[in-house]
Amino acid sequence: MPTAAIIGASRGIGLGLVGQYADDGWRVHATTRTPDRPGALGAIRGDVHIHPLEVADRAQQQALAAALAGDAIDVLIHNAGVYGTLMRAAKVNRINAEAPIEVAETLMDAVLRSEQKKIALITSQMGARHGSGRSLGKYGESKAALNDRFRAVERGWRAAGCLAVVIHPGWVRTDMGGTSASISVEESARGIRRVMEDLDESHHGRFWTWDGREHPW
Repeated sequence: MPTAAIIGASRGIGLGLVGQYADDGWRVHATTRTPDRPGALGAIRGDVHIHPLEVADRAQQQALAAALAGDAIDVLIHNAGVYGTLMRAAKVNRINAEAPIEVAETLMDAVLRSEQKKIALITSQMGARHGSGRSLGKYGESKAALNDRFRAVERGWRAAGCLAVVIHPGWVRTDMGGTSASISVEESARGIRRVMEDLDESHHGRFWTWDGREHPW
């Protein structure tokens, strides 16, 4: 049975991914900041294991790695993030740009113990730097920083033996995306899963969209 780890799984895309992987018979490790109040995550049937994680907390990252020390993660998807409207830019950057790399590297041993050895960091097209003079805003700058950090580490991750990408999940009808967004959580999650299923060495280190198109940096 393959195993997935979904970081940031209490709602939205993360919750959708947990449900779809569990429905297909995968073992799923799902993280939330409030494991004592899992909400809809706690209602998902299947082989689902809920773990506490505040992604910016290094001690909690290490505790999660210890909890998974005997397991192997075929597919790791880091979905956690904030829009950060009322937050300082430094905190938004800490959560959106720094923590995903840290979490992936903290769980790397579990990924490398698996058969598939795949990692995806959920980014955004709002963090693409292409186009002259385009203002990215606080959220976009944090995602651009994540993309830059990913490109700085992806060769080392490939050398270690894993396949990794960043994925734009689309404009999704979630709390962050709003009700006017163009695609549903189910569509986005299915697309992300398809990208991960098709992921091979030719895709590694690149920026993809949920529907399988390569996105410019």
